[in-house]
Amino acid sequence: MMKVCFIGLGYIGLPTAIVAAKSGVKIVGVDINAQVVDQTRKGILHIVEPGLQPMLKEVVDAGMLIPQSTPEASDAFFLVVPTPFKENHQPDISYVEAATRSVIPYLREGNLFVIESTSPVGTTEKMAEIIFQERPELKDKIYIAYCPERVLPGNVIYELVHNDRVIGGMTDAAADVAIKFYSHFVVGNFHKTNCRTAELCKLVENSSRDVQIAFANELSLICDKAGINVWHLIELANKHPRVNILQPGCGVGGHCIAVDPYFITSAFPEESKLIATARETNNYKAEWCAEKVKNAMLKYELQHGSKPRVAMMGLAFKPDIDDLRESPAKRITSEVMQSYNNADFMVVEPNLKEHNVFKLTDYKEAYDKADIVVFLTAHKQFKTLPWRDDKVILDFCGVYKR
Repeated sequence: MMKVCFIGLGYIGLPTAIVAAKSGVKIVGVDINAQVVDQTRKGILHIVEPGLQPMLKEVVDAGMLIPQSTPEASDAFFLVVPTPFKENHQPDISYVEAATRSVIPYLREGNLFVIESTSPVGTTEKMAEIIFQERPELKDKIYIAYCPERVLPGNVIYELVHNDRVIGGMTDAAADVAIKFYSHFVVGNFHKTNCRTAELCKLVENSSRDVQIAFANELSLICDKAGINVWHLIELANKHPRVNILQPGCGVGGHCIAVDPYFITSAFPEESKLIATARETNNYKAEWCAEKVKNAMLKYELQHGSKPRVAMMGLAFKPDIDDLRESPAKRITSEVMQSYNNADFMVVEPNLKEHNVFKLTDYKEAYDKADIVVFLTAHKQFKTLPWRDDKVILDFCGVYKR
């Protein structure tokens, strides 16, 4: 039986490890977070992902997924760790490097080494250099590849299995060995290329989405000034057979679309003007939303002679998940609350039981008590709430599309 070591049990690493384990591959799941390891070992899911909890319990109970804090000798090693950016929007590959160094002592001839973490162009080659500096005897003796994930939170199980995969090998043979592993559970097609092209492919996919969302967000700014319903406008424009405008929101979040474009703009600043402008537009949309809330609060206070009770509805970066990474909703909530620190705020996130900064309120209670309701994330629960004319409703994410 093949044994594979997954480094990183987060939003992508853990689901991939579970699906691979269920396909008959023995998985050693490694994470530096002791709480994550302990929880996973007990068969308890530490993220929100529909359908994944019973699968986790099944593979842990069967001994097919073994969570632990350190790697061990295996047939293959997969790096699925974060790649954030620094304050100046330069990509930070320190986690990838640390994960690479952690497995170097366990590598042996014939092993497969794959990076799934979103990475700047050339990262796979840099990690190969580090490996061969430490273990020169492995030069041309192991298979190294880059294979980006491309799944949608909330639909990860299906997409891990059915989506096509781009496999970028440092050699053609490395790509073939990687494909052989993924074939255990992927029924989508495989597309072979080199590792640099695969790295850029991942960045381009998310940058393309960022540009498309920026267009929708820019439209929302124009429509607000023109007194036009942006949701209705987009619906009408999309009746054109070759037009497909996305829906606007309060910005762009998540660890992919809000981050990956910077990996391109930092490396190719002169060539990526459109991508950089899209990033600026989507970041500005969050600031614009925050100012709208502040103005609504000031107007209410002037009209009523008292401070409003404000419900900030949603913290996650997209509907029906618990992921707050790079979330514009969270950023807007923080900014507004810091500006009016003595106001009566109710923060709502139905996909979290608690938060270490915000005291969370039930969504029905918050909606009922609030004078101003700010919809930041279009969670399904919010769509069950009836429109009320006795409240000031700021709908930045299309709950009502009014």
